[in-house]
Amino acid sequence: MDFIGISQVVRAHQCPVRLYIEREKPAEESPRYTIAKQVSYHLGEALEEEAIWREIRAVQPGIGDEMRELLGGWIGACSAREWPKARQTDLNVSSQEYGIRGVVDKLFDGEPLFAVTRSSEAPAMGVYRSDRIRVAALSLCIAETLGIPAESGWVEYVPSGVLRPCTPSPRDRRMLLRAIEAARRVLSGSIPARPAGAPCDSCPHAGECSPAPRRLSDLF
Repeated sequence: MDFIGISQVVRAHQCPVRLYIEREKPAEESPRYTIAKQVSYHLGEALEEEAIWREIRAVQPGIGDEMRELLGGWIGACSAREWPKARQTDLNVSSQEYGIRGVVDKLFDGEPLFAVTRSSEAPAMGVYRSDRIRVAALSLCIAETLGIPAESGWVEYVPSGVLRPCTPSPRDRRMLLRAIEAARRVLSGSIPARPAGAPCDSCPHAGECSPAPRRLSDLF
């Protein structure tokens, strides 16, 4: 079976056209994500900026010195609260039943059982819809790979120093199933139409996709 990455499923949910454009391009880790990941590894212990910066430079040797200020701000935000300490990090999980796979950033001993690390600022309330779908997908994979039911997960919004629980709803799981099917169609070569409400303003490929669909049937 050809597994679909959970990140590709989330992208298909946000906009299948972007997934189509990027389907054969190698994924590149952003400097923000590198910083968030390295800070995240140390959450639950003293955050030593100099040591974390050395790790970041080792992971991304070309990162600019201007990002050091960003790191300091994120460490300050994260130092304002207590964080649970993970018992395992970067665990590969998958689901044969749904044909998806991904990486669990952190695994804990109790519920919420796992955490997703994000490099985006936290929303004013709750968890972003895309992160709810990510948590729902990882829950399925954890249950199948480890044989452990995962009712909920944490979402770490490292830039904001915010940790929020997320328990996927039936609606989240329905959206996940639709996103899996959309990703499967795109990765098999089907050219998708741009959906209504696509986040074009923040998309680097805004000028490369077709106009928004005009027929009602194209929206579903």
